Amino acid sequence: MTPARLKRLEALLRATITALAKKQARAIEPSRSDGLDTKVDEDQQPLTEMSQAIASNLNRADAAALEKAKKALARLKNDPDDFGNCQDCGDEIAFARLEALPHAELCVDCQGKQDVKGRSTRKKLTDFA
Repeated sequence: MTPARLKRLEALLRATITALAKKQARAIEPSRSDGLDTKVDEDQQPLTEMSQAIASNLNRADAAALEKAKKALARLKNDPDDFGNCQDCGDEIAFARLEALPHAELCVDCQGKQDVKGRSTRKKLTDFA
């Protein structure tokens, strides 16, 4: 990979890290506003719980993305000659993929194989087994 491309990827990783580090965690609103209120609005409760779950998942996703970007920047600094090579097969990852996902560790083929392994065996909407 050329030094100019490595510099471009480093800038993208640094921008990603900065943006994610500045991002504040989403607030997870409590179900009740005070500890003494024993009345629970049964209509509001499911919406509140769903909002809490969504906020929690988004916070976890942001934290994971920040860690991936930090690890990628460390890989870039420690071994610039190997950066951009697939961690599975060793082939070079397409630069367009790295521009879109500068923290990518796998080429498209290896990522596709890994994604297939993680899927459930359910093939149709009506399969529940």
